[in-house]
Amino acid sequence: MTIHSDSIVKWLQLIDNWMWGKVLIILLVLLGLYLTIRLRGMQFRYLGYALKLAFTRQDKEAEGDISQFEALMTALAATIGIGSIAGVATAIVGGGFGAIFWMWVIALVGMVTKFSEAILAVKYRVVDHRGQMCGGPMYYIEKGLKWKWLAVAFALFGAMSAFFGGNMTQSNSIAEAMYYLTDFPHYVTGIILTVATAVVLLGGINSIGKVCAFLVPIMASMYMVGGFVILFMHIGEIPASLLLIVKSAFTGDAVKGGVIGSGMIAALQYGVARGVSSNEAGLGSAPIAAAAAKTDVPGRQALISMTTVFLSTIIVCSITALVISVTGVLGQTDSSGRLLNGAGLVIQAFRSSIPWGANIVTIGIILFGYSTIVGWAYYGEKCVEYLAGERVLVYYRILFCMIVFVGTVLSIDIVWPLVDIMNGLMAFPNLIGLFALSGIIIAESKLFFNLLEQEKASNK
Repeated sequence: MTIHSDSIVKWLQLIDNWMWGKVLIILLVLLGLYLTIRLRGMQFRYLGYALKLAFTRQDKEAEGDISQFEALMTALAATIGIGSIAGVATAIVGGGFGAIFWMWVIALVGMVTKFSEAILAVKYRVVDHRGQMCGGPMYYIEKGLKWKWLAVAFALFGAMSAFFGGNMTQSNSIAEAMYYLTDFPHYVTGIILTVATAVVLLGGINSIGKVCAFLVPIMASMYMVGGFVILFMHIGEIPASLLLIVKSAFTGDAVKGGVIGSGMIAALQYGVARGVSSNEAGLGSAPIAAAAAKTDVPGRQALISMTTVFLSTIIVCSITALVISVTGVLGQTDSSGRLLNGAGLVIQAFRSSIPWGANIVTIGIILFGYSTIVGWAYYGEKCVEYLAGERVLVYYRILFCMIVFVGTVLSIDIVWPLVDIMNGLMAFPNLIGLFALSGIIIAESKLFFNLLEQEKASNK
């Protein structure tokens, strides 16, 4: 049984549509394009090197709490997660396959935004009384701009977003996946998930980093292999699916049964909102993890952080979207007559092609969702610590675990608009800060790129 209210959903969707209608889309795209031009397309020039760094470099002797790989996996845990599976499905149901095109666009410009967030996070990070690193938008806004009010606003919205986007979305999708596969009651999933979350949170960032470093590679590999198997089975339909994504992004011609929205505007809104939910570029969440990494210079960790956008949206989200397209499951309903959406739609897409497909998605969603929950718990914790100090963290952790349970029994129609709204509120102060600090971003980046050229020359 789920909690549902048509009136609440209606109001949440109105706020969601207003917030992601124009303002945030314009800010995200303008910032990404501006930084892309000023940094001469660095996300394309340095992508190969960034991927190499992400999976090979370890600065064990550098200052920081966790390794660069653990920081990457913590960030990936919050990006290659439910947004890359259930979020893609809700984008297609809400705006058609054209939404995927706009997810790609926001990811390509978002890579440089993610780089910029991380370079500032490491540059302005501080050490708290426990000897742990603290960083992120609240710190670079306060220290770089001296705008304490804006830093407080980000931390407040960041803490709230941790409860909704980083917590309720994940627990809701896990419960939905368990229900579709085994008819497992939502509340039982909620109890188990709450206990499992509490166990990890007791260990702090070191425990979170180790859990994510273990789970993320396993779950990402398993999900991607399953997706590639299905795409290979339908390889002849992939070109038509890609054409459908591009064409419907501008015309809305592909809107049909099973799609709520229509036209380019719906595709744009859902694509950008879900794209940001997936890769978090511009939200300001991932740089909180980047600030904890052991790194010799800010730019090196910034490149590693940038790769999360490419891996989560360009790779994993595309696999999800193409699998939904080639299997033709859009518009189908479940046993109770509900339109398949979110995790349920992806499960049906995998189940329709391979016998063990439902198990892949369900296990993937459980691991994706759980690692995202613990990753976002750290983000929210750092926001709360900034606002009220270390003494309140125990209460935050208790409340965070309670919200895990709440998310499992809410309707998906309530959860996703809440996520979009919280993400939007979180993004506003961060984007303002990034615009205002763009001069420092560009100067710091140029210094780092010069260092890379010197290293390259010395290695010849």
